[in-house]
Amino acid sequence: MLRHYYITDRLEDLAQVEQALISQGMLDSQIHILSEQDAEVAMLQLHEVESVLKKDVIHSTKIGAMVGCVLAIITLLFAYFMNWFNSPSGWLPFVFLSIIIIGFCTWEGGFIGIQTDNINFRRFKRLLTNGMHVLFVDIEPKQKFTLDSVIKEFPSIQAQGTGDASPHWVVYGRDKYQTFMKSMP
Repeated sequence: MLRHYYITDRLEDLAQVEQALISQGMLDSQIHILSEQDAEVAMLQLHEVESVLKKDVIHSTKIGAMVGCVLAIITLLFAYFMNWFNSPSGWLPFVFLSIIIIGFCTWEGGFIGIQTDNINFRRFKRLLTNGMHVLFVDIEPKQKFTLDSVIKEFPSIQAQGTGDASPHWVVYGRDKYQTFMKSMP
């Protein structure tokens, strides 16, 4: 899947674009609106980006986990080369220390991510501050014509490029989850 970004200063146009895309067969989980005017987005019942996804939690947590793994390996290598594993307790303290290091670094990475903007949305920070809204749509290659035909009906919406999208299974899994939750009493 590929993510297409568009900007506009008119939320009403984005509401019409959303409805047109959904009527053309796109899923709710493929369409997202990023805006600093959350109340207006909610009032128009647009598919806004969840607040946790506006932050860099996932990306930073992954980086923290990778750093933790590297430090854990260094810890184990250090114990090996210093022959500390020959003590009566053996490898046990070093394995536990490695697990603690991985956990701490992963937690710290997530904690840092809560405090920073999502890496994928940083390029729009200035535009969002100036009252613009970002529409992004995750599409399959066969949906490109549909997206282009809907967008060209709205001259106030400007293309801002493409990027990596959520994986196919995440988009369709989210859609199945939302359908299931709507069917619950």
